[in-house]
Amino acid sequence: MFFVYILLSKVDNNFYIGFTENIGKRLLDHNSGKVISTKHRKPFELIYYEAYCDKKDADGREKFLKSGSGHRFIKKQLSNFLAEKKGLYSSGVSREANPV
Repeated sequence: MFFVYILLSKVDNNFYIGFTENIGKRLLDHNSGKVISTKHRKPFELIYYEAYCDKKDADGREKFLKSGSGHRFIKKQLSNFLAEKKGLYSSGVSREANPV
């Protein structure tokens, strides 16, 4: 099984999108500083994930979620969560802050 996931940094309130075979271990890696690209933004909260049987499907979905259309999908899919976070992104997912 392959997982595409979205993490929320509790430091800068921005997103990180990735994919992995072991979502629990990967979250621990992010939160323990083992991932160079995110170690300065920890701790993270897992806020969304999808499961795929095929690695290429997961890779394609990750790439989509990082695109402009993917940002719009995230904004719509997580609208209630984002609203509960007190307008984390008042107009949705902010591209200027590169949250995805």
